[in-house]
Amino acid sequence: MPFIIIIAVFITLPFYLVFPGCLGKEKKSWFYGKNIAHRGLFSADQSVPENSMTAFENAADMGYGIELDVQLTKDGKVVVFHDDTLDRVCGVKGRVNAYTFEELRNFSLYGTDEKIPLFADVLKLVDGRVPMIVELKTTKQRKELCEKTLSLLRAYKGVYCIESFDPFIVKWFRFHAKDIMRGQLTQRPNDFKNDAPAIAAFILGNTLFNFLARPHFIAHRIGKKTPLIHFCEAAGAMKVAWTSHDKTAEKDYDVVIFEHYLPDIKYK
Repeated sequence: MPFIIIIAVFITLPFYLVFPGCLGKEKKSWFYGKNIAHRGLFSADQSVPENSMTAFENAADMGYGIELDVQLTKDGKVVVFHDDTLDRVCGVKGRVNAYTFEELRNFSLYGTDEKIPLFADVLKLVDGRVPMIVELKTTKQRKELCEKTLSLLRAYKGVYCIESFDPFIVKWFRFHAKDIMRGQLTQRPNDFKNDAPAIAAFILGNTLFNFLARPHFIAHRIGKKTPLIHFCEAAGAMKVAWTSHDKTAEKDYDVVIFEHYLPDIKYK
């Protein structure tokens, strides 16, 4: 009998670990069947840069939801910027958190007149017109980023949810803001291989920290998924796709994060 119990625990444990959290239908409906503009409605040639005020204005004007990325500056400001470093977007060496916000304002986005915006300014610009998916970037200042982002969101009157690749950020929101819809970003384990050791890649790619975070949705890179991801979705997690470049993802996902084409605002 003890051996049978051990086998049963061994078989069922992975499913317990990845089980999603529960959320009311109303909050899910704010995003269900919606197309969400990845980093705003930016252009493929970056003449309208990603995560720029113009990209967010364009998306809001057209009625698309917005996905964006937040992280901290050296002086603790919450800014909207995707990469850890400035090289690709600003042509400057160094990490975002090595500069104060005023220092970052000296750099342009892709050589345009656009600058790295404060998250607070983006919230003022969007002003509740469209739903927002806020990705919190992985950082050693996890608690500070969570607290400051939450403070800004609590003062905002629009519709939003949060997501992160970092399950401990998603966990923080589970215990400090359980009313906010939260999502776990992930991809196949092999896609993590350049960013994480093999064991960590396996854990992240199978969302085995869901038992801590209990996310309401899984935001998965478009492509193949592991059996545990399929189980999590079957158990009730909303299926969010990133990043779509045509309409084909709409048939398989509840929410689609897109770029470089103009889909319908709502497809379900």
